[in-house]
Amino acid sequence: MAGTSLSTRTKAVSWVLQVLVAVILAQTLFFKFSGAEESVQIFRTLGVEPWGRYATAVAELITVVLLLAPRMAVFGALLGLGVISGAIVSHLTVLGIEVADDGGLLFGMALAVFGACAGVVALRRSQLPIIGARFVRGGSSGA
Repeated sequence: MAGTSLSTRTKAVSWVLQVLVAVILAQTLFFKFSGAEESVQIFRTLGVEPWGRYATAVAELITVVLLLAPRMAVFGALLGLGVISGAIVSHLTVLGIEVADDGGLLFGMALAVFGACAGVVALRRSQLPIIGARFVRGGSSGA
């Protein structure tokens, strides 16, 4: 990929965000795949239990793997934005901010994942295919 050279500081910040997202999503995978009561209840409320729970878990697992592969991190962050956007919309429209008396913890973690994924995309924007070169200083303007 052209224009993928990142400064040491940019890489470090990106990695902190990538690991944050990976840790949050990885811990929720166990609950989704094992059929934990709270996870089942959430997806039942959404009307997509069990297939929605499994599909979400698989998408989150792929997100984690991509985020931890340096050349694929920007794609993991994009996938993470898509997956977590669904969670945020579900909280705002169906589930509510607080789920099962969690004090809004799940919603707060969803917002943290969204922000961190957006940060990774912003930091690694030069690695995006087709449009990434437009973000590189001195890159062709294509005009």
